[in-house]
Amino acid sequence: MSENQKLPIIYVRGFAGGQSGIDQAAADPFYGFNAGSTHIRIGPDNKAAFYQFESPLLRLHGDEQYQILVGGSQERFLDTAERIPRESIWIHRFYDPSASTWGGTPTEFSMEAAAESLLALITKVCRKAQVERVHLVAHSMGGLVCRCLLQKVLPERREKPTDRVAKFFTYGTPHGGITFDFGFGLLERLRDEIGINGAEIFGPDRMYQYLTPGASDDDSPPDGWDPRVMPDQGEFAFPLNQVFCLVGTDPTDYDAAAGLSSAVVGPRSDGLVQIDNAYVPGAHRAYVHRSHSGRYGLVNSEEGYQNLRRFLFGDLKVEAALVDHRLPREKDTAWQAEIALSIRGLPIVMHERKSAQWCPIQLGDSTPPNGAVPLVHTFLCENLAGANGSGALRYALHLRILSLRTRDGGLLDFRDHIEQTADFDDILVVDIGSENGAPALRSTWNSTIDGPISEYVPTGSVLTDQDPDLGEWVADIALPETTWKILGADARVRLTVTPWT
Repeated sequence: MSENQKLPIIYVRGFAGGQSGIDQAAADPFYGFNAGSTHIRIGPDNKAAFYQFESPLLRLHGDEQYQILVGGSQERFLDTAERIPRESIWIHRFYDPSASTWGGTPTEFSMEAAAESLLALITKVCRKAQVERVHLVAHSMGGLVCRCLLQKVLPERREKPTDRVAKFFTYGTPHGGITFDFGFGLLERLRDEIGINGAEIFGPDRMYQYLTPGASDDDSPPDGWDPRVMPDQGEFAFPLNQVFCLVGTDPTDYDAAAGLSSAVVGPRSDGLVQIDNAYVPGAHRAYVHRSHSGRYGLVNSEEGYQNLRRFLFGDLKVEAALVDHRLPREKDTAWQAEIALSIRGLPIVMHERKSAQWCPIQLGDSTPPNGAVPLVHTFLCENLAGANGSGALRYALHLRILSLRTRDGGLLDFRDHIEQTADFDDILVVDIGSENGAPALRSTWNSTIDGPISEYVPTGSVLTDQDPDLGEWVADIALPETTWKILGADARVRLTVTPWT
């Protein structure tokens, strides 16, 4: 791993709500990022089992040798220390001035003020660590605080965001705001007009004001404005390639933590943020079956941590896409793909998009204009390769192709339907190791493997780079013949591997 990737990490928490919530947040030394979990959902019965996740703070402390430095006060420690290690973790305690527990008069919370104080923290941390940039890791509204800094505060100062921030990771951030599944927008307008507990910050008017350089408190967004978009602002733009959005797809587990919000937000959500609002278009993303927060939440999850660790400290970026496919042109038939990415040795699924979780990949009725449908982005850590004793990693990409047939009126036609059965269902197994001192990737489909998929026996032939002069490694993997009537004989899964620093 390149040492220049070890930069200070600043965590930014989410929305606390009213005064009592703010006071509770301010009473926590680490604003909740130190909270782990002992619960995990496994098995078809959806019962809870014991699984101890220590919290992202402690895991980075042990896995990546980061330090959590407080000494009675994080602010005092930073002010008095001559030097701090670059491998250090800091909490942006932006709610402290709004807490009533310190005595005096609390100040009203402001997104712009929180972003300005985040910049002050970054400046101090960078100076003490003798580095130029930090990594930002945010949960929920914290991601909007970070975007206010990257999109508004720094550009208005004529400062490049890339001079301050290296990578930006969000857990369940409402990049598109918080919207409801019914009411035709009336509930959102009522929320934004009344501003209960400051929740208008999740509406389009307020989001436009704190995400747009030069916008005032009286400005409204133009028609078609999408709050999820991080626009290209030339030298003042933050590159989407350096952004990762973790999207939750389990609304039911959020009820235990926050009442009935999932009933209002709808099933296509993590219980608070709708799936389509939880990412920045063009950024890296992973979907995991976790709720917004609580004991089954995104932050307190192995899924979240493994995606975070690989994004921040990985050596290689790996992309898988479906290419050169041609779907049958059948009337009133829609095609979907379901995928799940697993890594041998991890007790979780790194990324999954399924119909049952309201987030399958829509394939359309023909080859897309660019000839590729993205399936998954993930990152490899070289120092994890020998963790299972084999010296290699085994990745499994579960791919299912499903057809949905409708009749007049748009209703599903179940006459030819077999419930929960895919037209194609197989697992692409990729082994990443070395041969004669050089990296070697092999692949095969699980349907051709003799024996358990978990056993490390190198399978398939070594994949070769299609064009070594491109500066990236690319290989196409043919689909089994059983897919030819569905996707055509030319359909491939394309793996693209590029350096990640």
